[in-house]
Amino acid sequence: VQLQASGGGLVQAGGSLRLSCVAYGRTSSIGGLAWFRLVRGKEREFVAAIGWGGGVTVYADSVKGRFTASSDDRKDTVYLQMNSLKPEDTAAYYCAAAKFVPVQAMGVRGPVAMDYWGKGTQVTVSS
Repeated sequence: VQLQASGGGLVQAGGSLRLSCVAYGRTSSIGGLAWFRLVRGKEREFVAAIGWGGGVTVYADSVKGRFTASSDDRKDTVYLQMNSLKPEDTAAYYCAAAKFVPVQAMGVRGPVAMDYWGKGTQVTVSS
């Protein structure tokens, strides 16, 4: 499975961006997909997760109510709609997929639980 994330960019505080993550290959093996973000000098942080094909969604407290994860089965794509962006949301955002880890556990288990990773897409929020 290969993952390709896109949609990052520069936005002012309060603005919105939508990230996309397209999966290629044996997508039938995917159980769920998560978004993580990385700020230089810090550990990779869980942002949100969604079951492959939709369904259960989980969010980090820091983004709850502002970010929404969704999926489009026909396009093998998941999205992360990010509203009311804050400067502290500035990071490289990565999508990752897991075969067997429950969506509800992805935030707890963290990056080591994920099986496949895409390259990051940079999100920069100016104040």
